[in-house]
Amino acid sequence: QVQLVESGGGLVQAGGSLRLSCAASGRTFSSYYMGWFRQAPGKEREFVATISGSGVRTYYSDFVKGRFTISRDNAKNTVYLQMNSLKFEDTAVYYCAAPEGVISIVQAMTSKPYDYWGQGTQVTVSS
Repeated sequence: QVQLVESGGGLVQAGGSLRLSCAASGRTFSSYYMGWFRQAPGKEREFVATISGSGVRTYYSDFVKGRFTISRDNAKNTVYLQMNSLKFEDTAVYYCAAPEGVISIVQAMTSKPYDYWGQGTQVTVSS
């Protein structure tokens, strides 16, 4: 059974930093894009960032570009999201996601092609 487990969320003041981790088990995802998404109360789930299987190619939402960095360690089957200069608007539950097979970078920016999702980790930024 495939499992994705997020960790690293918490409460931080605006301007602070957090690093989220997503540890995968049950399958290796070194050949696939993986993504981070977030959902705030009363809002739709939105794309945050994605990273290619090799880790070379990344893409970010305009809302986090320049502040967040996605990375991965395939030896650990783990994806990370370094979040700097956090804003109150970043408050949300953050989810990592992985697909069953190969997807394009365009697809990786949407929720639909992902088959596996973590339970989420809460990030709360105080103003």
